[in-house]
Amino acid sequence: MSILKIRTIGDPILEQIAKPIEKIDDSIIELATNMIDTMIAGDGVGLAAPQVGHSIRMLVVDLGMITEGEIPTIFINPEFLEMEDECEMDEGCLSVPDVYAIVKRPKRIKLKYLDIDGREQILEDEEYLSRVLQHEIDHLDGKLFVGKLEKDEKKRIKKKLLKIKPDGWIPESKKK
Repeated sequence: MSILKIRTIGDPILEQIAKPIEKIDDSIIELATNMIDTMIAGDGVGLAAPQVGHSIRMLVVDLGMITEGEIPTIFINPEFLEMEDECEMDEGCLSVPDVYAIVKRPKRIKLKYLDIDGREQILEDEEYLSRVLQHEIDHLDGKLFVGKLEKDEKKRIKKKLLKIKPDGWIPESKKK
């Protein structure tokens, strides 16, 4: 088990669309375990593989941070089946340290993914987990939450963003 380096805004891997995982082998299991350790060490709720330098469609979520008694979960090749309604909430990101902003996202999701044993799972949620999964799947699609911000929110966080990324670049959301 290792703590991995978290890539930050401006790193080209964060702009790539991650490739699907074809086979769940020991290297995928080891990476997932290291991602969980890294997420917990960084006080994160979720972490996507591109954030630690691997452009593959895998993410981890510490469900224990959302629901007491739950354990971190691995999501492989997640895919939205449904998204409905809309809500706003404050978000932050381990790849955009110390920056928090209000993001508008669908409230309810239905998601299909593979677990670490390769079994297909379906998950429906309209709470905080829904938001975390959307945020992390954005990473798999080469997007950062700051690219989804309304003009006023971008303006509000500009000084903090300049400390991380001196050229002031804020990515725009890309279509998949």
